[in-house]
Order: sequence, then structure tokens, then C-alpha cells
Amino acid sequence: MKRVVVVGAGPVGVVTAIGLARRGHAVTVVDRDPGPPRQGTWTRSGVGQFRHPHGFRPTVHAVLSELMPDVWATLVDVGCVPGTPPGAPPGTVTLRARRSTFERGMRRALSEQPGVQLVVGQAEEIVIERSRLAGVRVSGRVVEADLVVVATGRAGRLGDPFRAEADGGPCGLSYTSRMYRGRPGTTWAFPAVPMPAAGDGYLSIVFPQDDNTLSALVVRPTTDVALAQLRHNDVFDAVAAAIPNLAPWVDPARSVPITDAMAGGGLANSFRSGLDVTGRCAVPGLFFVGDAVLTTNPQAGRGIATGLQQVRALLRLLAEHPDPADVAVAFDAWCVTNLRPWFTDHVHWDATLLRRWAGHDLDLQDRIPSDVVCAAADVDPRIKGAAMAYGAMAALPHVLDPFQEITRALLRTGWRPPLPTGPSRDDLAGLVDRHRSVAPAAR
Repeated sequence: MKRVVVVGAGPVGVVTAIGLARRGHAVTVVDRDPGPPRQGTWTRSGVGQFRHPHGFRPTVHAVLSELMPDVWATLVDVGCVPGTPPGAPPGTVTLRARRSTFERGMRRALSEQPGVQLVVGQAEEIVIERSRLAGVRVSGRVVEADLVVVATGRAGRLGDPFRAEADGGPCGLSYTSRMYRGRPGTTWAFPAVPMPAAGDGYLSIVFPQDDNTLSALVVRPTTDVALAQLRHNDVFDAVAAAIPNLAPWVDPARSVPITDAMAGGGLANSFRSGLDVTGRCAVPGLFFVGDAVLTTNPQAGRGIATGLQQVRALLRLLAEHPDPADVAVAFDAWCVTNLRPWFTDHVHWDATLLRRWAGHDLDLQDRIPSDVVCAAADVDPRIKGAAMAYGAMAALPHVLDPFQEITRALLRTGWRPPLPTGPSRDDLAGLVDRHRSVAPAAR
């Protein structure tokens, strides 16, 4: 039995803690937030994405049903809604839920797990004594540990001195979302997955959730000053009503807003090794998981899915290798093989999408981005199987490689991914300008 400290009680940290406790370790979880109150709103301090919409991919069900099916049952018990996407293979299960509902279920599962202690406080530094890992300093006192798992999210800096710098940077996209609840008597025919529509210069997504709620989201280039005004409630309402993909869901006759319009920024595509600049484990017993390793543009909803994949791999490697330094090297190799391709894929996807939104055509001499290859599946059925596997994260992005030339040939005929009926980005910017000039006092 080892003493383990898991820093971060988000979904990835919770599954890590439960998994290690069930393997006989004594686990302490450290988080600044004590958990949901018995009554009232849970603000989840320090987690900016907590109130923004989330898509829970089939990978979440796959990992939890394999490692801890009772935790999946707890999520369903607190209100998360499982479903199967149309046309998906048997056993493909997604989840509809607000992040707050999902985390309530996770915290309940954590509280019910023997061998786990929650310490509320600020994790300040990794403690090294006599060149060995000794624990974590939490709000001024040392919590001793043989192993430390850092699951602090994308903004965390704990353990930074012991590993190489991250690759990547800002993805160039920002978003605004607002949450709604159906009015009494409104029964939503929710699908099992989010509903995106790639507009001319922007993207809109409807996220079905639990308890008769949904979120509407608009993605824009970070540099788009006009659409940044969507952070104002009245502007968001006016724009959402003009976008066909959003309008039926935000219709005031059918739904009522339950949050303000919420801006999301600082989005990045990044991949960061847990090893030092020489490729070695600087502190045996120190591991990094979740957004501390990989972040991708959240519009594709890969964060929790890739985080839970990491937990599954780390638990397996800890059981296979007695030396924690060997585990760190093996885990890093696993991340390079299984996570870095998603980072590379998103960097290219986002860069080409921004160029297209700026009015440039695809460069047919360059790699065709994954979103375009998947769109081509509607024209060429040979692509469909690979596109479905990629979309469900049942296969890595290279599953689309055999269809690069097929898509390129289709593009040479003049075909381009079709845009849905609705306003262009310039139309929306004009709507914003007109709305601001008519109702400035609303801000």
C-alpha cells in the first residue's frame, strides 16, 4: 500500500482517486472546493468551464463501465441521461448532463469510496526531501505521499519545474454560451449528442442536458470584436434567435434563460510531457493527468474523454511496473501515441478553419483537415465508417489518412462542405451593431 495524493477533485482526479483506492492505496484528494452544498448553487470556485456546456463522449461510458460501473450508475442516479446516437454501433453510450450534475455525481462517488480522504486547501508545491518525493504542501502544511498525481486542469502550475514546457498555444477561438430550461409543459425531443452547425464565419452548437435544460453556444474567432458582444444577454438573445440551429431551442415561448451569457476564452491546443527536457523522470512518483497533459479546442468535447483514457492507462501501468520512474516513462510514451495525435489534429483543424472563416480557400497541397474529410463522408460513402470512428473517438485521427486523396479529388471538382441556411458572420455583426444602437441602456 502506498500513500497517494491526488491534486484536483474534478472528474479526472476523482476517477484516479477511486481507482487507486480500489487497488489498496491510501488516497488523499486535495481541492480548493469542498464540494456541492446541500442547498443552493454550487459555484465550483476556480473552474471557469464549470457552467459552460459539455459533451460527454462514448469514451466516458467505455472507461467507467470497464473500471467502475457503480460510478456510472451514480451519475445516472443523480440525473445524468444516457443515450445512444442514431446509427452508432451497439454499446455506444453518450451522456447528457450539465457539468454541475456530472460533478455532483462524481463527488458523491468519491465520498462513498473507502480509503479516500478529501482535504480542502490550496496545493502550493511538490515537496522534495533528500532528492525524493515527500508529498505536497497544502495551505502551509505538508501532506506526505509516496505518489502524487496532478489533475489540476489546464490552469494548474503545480509541478511545472519538474517537466518540459508545453507544445502548442492559443487555438484562436473563443465562445459564448447561455443555459436555458424548458418552460412548464415543454417536452424536448433531445438527441443523444450535441447539435452543431458550421456557419459562414462562426459555429453554433446546441447541447442537450439533464433536467429539461440545454445550452446554446456560439464559437467565433478570438479577434472578432463584434461577436464578442454576445457576452451581453440581450445581444446573445438577438443573435441566437437569428441562427436557425439555435432559434427553436431558445424561443421564449418554449424556454427561459437560467444563466447570463457567459464568455469563454483563453482556449488552447497544448500537449505537455510529464518528463523533463532530457526525456527523463525528474521526480519518480510524480504524475500528471487530464488537462495537465492535453488540452484541445473544447468545441469537440474531448477533455473528459481523453482524461479518463489517461487514468485507465496510468492505473494499468502502475500495476505492471514496480518502479515509478519506469511508470512515468511508459505513461509518457502512451500519451505520445494516444493523445498527441488529437493535439496535432486540432492545431491543423483550427488553423485551417480560421483561414476559411477569413475568406481563404483550402490549400489542396496541404493536409486536408479532419472536419472536411468527415464532411466529405456525406458525398462519398467510403469515408463514412472512418468518419464515424473518428467522431466517436473509437479511433485516432490517422483513421482518416486513407481518405486524404479521395477528399482532395472531391475538392478539385469544386465541392466544399455545405453551409447551413442562416445568417453569415457579417449578417450577425450587422445585427449586433443595430441592436447596440437601439438598446445601449440594456448593458
